[in-house]
Amino acid sequence: MSSTTYRETGVDIELEANAIRALIKNLTYKRTGACTMMGSVGHFAGLLDFGEIALAMTTDGVGTKMLVADHMKDWSTVGIDCIAMNVNDLYVMNMEPVAFVDYIATDMLSIEKMAQIGIGLNEGARLANIDIVGGETASLRGLVNGLDLAGTCLGMQKKDRIITGEKITPGDKILGVPSTGIHSNGLSLARAVVEKYAGYDKKFRGNKTFGQELLTPTRIYHESLKVAASCTVHGMCHVTGGGLLNFKRLSRYGFRFDTPLTPPEIFSWIQVSGDISLMEMFRTFNMGMGYAYVVPKSSVSSVLKMVKGAQIVGEVIEEPGSWLKDIEIK
Repeated sequence: MSSTTYRETGVDIELEANAIRALIKNLTYKRTGACTMMGSVGHFAGLLDFGEIALAMTTDGVGTKMLVADHMKDWSTVGIDCIAMNVNDLYVMNMEPVAFVDYIATDMLSIEKMAQIGIGLNEGARLANIDIVGGETASLRGLVNGLDLAGTCLGMQKKDRIITGEKITPGDKILGVPSTGIHSNGLSLARAVVEKYAGYDKKFRGNKTFGQELLTPTRIYHESLKVAASCTVHGMCHVTGGGLLNFKRLSRYGFRFDTPLTPPEIFSWIQVSGDISLMEMFRTFNMGMGYAYVVPKSSVSSVLKMVKGAQIVGEVIEEPGSWLKDIEIK
């Protein structure tokens, strides 16, 4: 059995980071007048100055999870994923999501697919308490093969309540919150292993197939707004593609994970079946931790009481980077 990596399945995290830097270095124009950008490009969401409040915008999609939905002929939950991947990126800055627009690109429209996608989008909107105010559907045969679902979300917050991570200090505790499984990242690697060693229709556990397991919707961490309103929170992280590397967005300090959450069974199966290294798993998947709070010691007990399943998983250290115990994840 040969070891499988995320890069071999078509996703090169380092190349992606370099490509994004190449793009960002050319984004030099700054709007003049009112309602200008606050901060710089690179956090989970971009901020706009609107006087006493700030608006936030983020955009994301479902990715190759759509291929699993196509195989299972079940598109009823991918709309939840689309909204979750956007609103969770707003929650980390304590921005309240208020409005959403979707973008669907396809080679051929299917009324059944569109109806089912609408069911998921509506449920995601309910869970996040947002309005879907519009969208765009593009038929792009020759450019798109299948259907791609993405969206953009608008959030708002008073400026003095925005959380950027600038207050993170060595000694702060990291509280991990469970994911619902794969979520919407790392699917290229997950699909490669499932397709090679099992199959989407094969039973994974109980009456649930591998396809159904991979389609489990991304959790929407809406409780973070209440937590930030009642507890001192120095930073929050949405654990997406890149796994623990996401924490490097928050601070110049480092994040050491000594007691990570126990990953759901699907991650263990993928690791063993694909002969994937532990480091590769933690730099690709959320590994059972979809969201995290970085808080001072004084806030730990309060957050643990408010957030079901939350646990202390590590702490902030002086040494930059993301660390799994004593090994840096790169």
